[in-house]
Amino acid sequence: MIVVVNGTQREIDPGTTVLGLLEGLGIAPDTVVVERNREIVPSATFAGAVLNEGDHLEVLRFVGGG
Repeated sequence: MIVVVNGTQREIDPGTTVLGLLEGLGIAPDTVVVERNREIVPSATFAGAVLNEGDHLEVLRFVGGG
């Protein structure tokens, strides 16, 4: 199935969770905020948040600096 991550279409397996997607992309889940269809996904629910065909996700990384 197809989801859109940061403007790019990606094919994922049915049943993939937000956590599974992040792991597949090599992204540490504790370093990002995820928005799905314009709603923030609480990080505590990443493992249970199953993605659906056509979901639009924005993965935002924390950036430090001074």
